[in-house]
Amino acid sequence: MQKSFAWAAVCCLSVSLFSCNNASNSTPAKDTTAAAAEAPKPPAPAEFADMKYAEIGKKQMAALASNDMKVYAEGYADSAVFQWSSGDSVVGKEAIVKYWTNRRTNVIDSLQLDNDIWLPIKVNQPQKGPDMPGVWLLSWMRSHVKYKKGKPLVFWVHTDYHFNSADKIDRAIQYIDRAPINRELGIK
Repeated sequence: MQKSFAWAAVCCLSVSLFSCNNASNSTPAKDTTAAAAEAPKPPAPAEFADMKYAEIGKKQMAALASNDMKVYAEGYADSAVFQWSSGDSVVGKEAIVKYWTNRRTNVIDSLQLDNDIWLPIKVNQPQKGPDMPGVWLLSWMRSHVKYKKGKPLVFWVHTDYHFNSADKIDRAIQYIDRAPINRELGIK
């Protein structure tokens, strides 16, 4: 009986020591899914921005179409740049408004826009080239233009707007095929 008691004591002691040894050398398993969910994720390179920027763009284009240069000017930052895909540009709010006032007064008789699409995006991390972080508004629309010295033209325009921290346009880039416009106006 003593042998049985000794054997039982050794077994219990071994299990007890083995359990204590494992408990002291191991750490509780971490819930990696919970930790990953709590850790802040870096922002995506780009994401959708507030639709208020689309409303600003629509207001800009409505003002240009109706030849309301006061409202049109309000949308631009003082140091804004308006650039065309051909490489031409106008620098400064005053120069941009002067350019478009001249176009609407002396060149364009009427302007109507339709089939417009507006996509506001926020660029958190520039991806390639000289793109700027911040809010961009991408727009596409069909333009119906009647020139004072020519017939009506219908063409598509794509304009990208970049906004500064005060929600003013500080850069506009317009992609347009100027060949039919120049042909209609007799510009070579």
